[in-house]
Amino acid sequence: MAHTTNYTNTFIEVSEDCPAECGVEPPIAENLSIAALHFRLIGEAPYTRTSDDVLFETHALRKGIDLGDEQARAEFFSKGQACLRTSPLSKRYGWGTHHDELGRVAMYPRDSEEYAALAADPALEHRRAMRSSRRV
Repeated sequence: MAHTTNYTNTFIEVSEDCPAECGVEPPIAENLSIAALHFRLIGEAPYTRTSDDVLFETHALRKGIDLGDEQARAEFFSKGQACLRTSPLSKRYGWGTHHDELGRVAMYPRDSEEYAALAADPALEHRRAMRSSRRV
């Protein structure tokens, strides 16, 4: 059974304990971090990839897997995967993600007018990114 992480017509707001007051670009390291890869994949082409696309491409780039390997993609999604609510972009770096009617994703900094408009849009489903720390 294939699992999916795709949302439609949904805005994922930054987590309640996100330390960034504005959208911050993750540091680019020699070995690209998950945050840096998510930032690059979503930022370079907004509304062209779904959450599943972003997560598989991140996995493939980190593991040296051919992006066109459908068997590897099917194997990756044969188990449940954490969705973009767990992305460091929304947990640590201050970026909300909007998923359109086709599940394609774009990101917006929490201090932008676009973020505020999406956060206030009653036509969208609203979710919070997962907290980084447990409540005490």
